[in-house]
Amino acid sequence: MKKILVAGKVQGIVLKSEKPINFLGTVDKKTGIISDKNHDLFEKSIKDTILVFPSGVGSSVGAYTIYSIKSNNTAPLAMICQKADLTVVTGCALTNIPLIIISDEEFSSIENGMKISLDTDSSNPIQYQ
Repeated sequence: MKKILVAGKVQGIVLKSEKPINFLGTVDKKTGIISDKNHDLFEKSIKDTILVFPSGVGSSVGAYTIYSIKSNNTAPLAMICQKADLTVVTGCALTNIPLIIISDEEFSSIENGMKISLDTDSSNPIQYQ
């Protein structure tokens, strides 16, 4: 099951987290680096990645963080999640960052460092290379 919430076409390398992301408290708005020491992506940059994570958590103000990282050119190229939450959906819609929701099974098959092509107009929007 794939559900396209924000359309787009990009290619990039996967940065995957097994933990939800709180954009407001976890992502540095200027650098796009994960600043939470307890997060599995601590000190990694989400800039120009295909960010794969279970879901967003936290305040709806996190959508403005997504807007800020896009404005600062430190945003991911696209996001892939297991669960749609208001923060991530709103942030991606505001910034035209492609967003696709996938099944738990497909989430498990995606690994860090994989190269992925996304094309939401295609019958198979996620292509693994």
